[in-house]
Amino acid sequence: MNNPANRRAATGPAMDLVPTPVGTAGITWHRAPRPVRAVALLGHGTATGVEAADLQALAAVLPGHGISVALITQPYRMNRTRTGSDEASPDAAWKAVWPMAADLGVPVISGGRSAGSQVACRTAEQFGAHAVLALAYPLLGPGSPAELLATGRPTLILQGERDPFGRPDQFPALPSDLELVEIPAANHTFDVPGSSSRPATMRLITDETLRWIERQLART
Repeated sequence: MNNPANRRAATGPAMDLVPTPVGTAGITWHRAPRPVRAVALLGHGTATGVEAADLQALAAVLPGHGISVALITQPYRMNRTRTGSDEASPDAAWKAVWPMAADLGVPVISGGRSAGSQVACRTAEQFGAHAVLALAYPLLGPGSPAELLATGRPTLILQGERDPFGRPDQFPALPSDLELVEIPAANHTFDVPGSSSRPATMRLITDETLRWIERQLART
């Protein structure tokens, strides 16, 4: 699957179209200059797509540090329908797009925001992810402590202080390979009171993510 099945013309980064058992998925690449040290394969939530501010912030920052970013648009989002947003369908699509990252021959950080982080948690061990990045994990549903604790890989959780789907103080005790970072005053989409606070919040997310990825790559 090194060659995409199709490519959609777009303003900005091109989107590769990849057939999956549940429809066509999209991969928007934000490539790091060579040598590439790792790739972050990141999925979106159910309410927003890869245009989410946190995903876009990571896509803007990580390539400058040798980490390519692949933003995955699930088939149900491509088709603008909720059909296929059940648990099994996104996992099946993730399996189909995974070789596009794995074939690069560098460590793959599997992750995403909200529902996308759930897909990463459920599949990380099966697909051989190097680590898991969970943005705004929906602990209180549809996620669960059991799902989060079963990643089998080092995991970074970035969680808003006011996230209604699970505040940091509602998380269970975590083993040493799962790290939880609280994003002050942020909700589930990492919005904070006062528009002037958004750049600082995104900078905190990218800084924490980059420091954590550097630690994970150091153990390669």
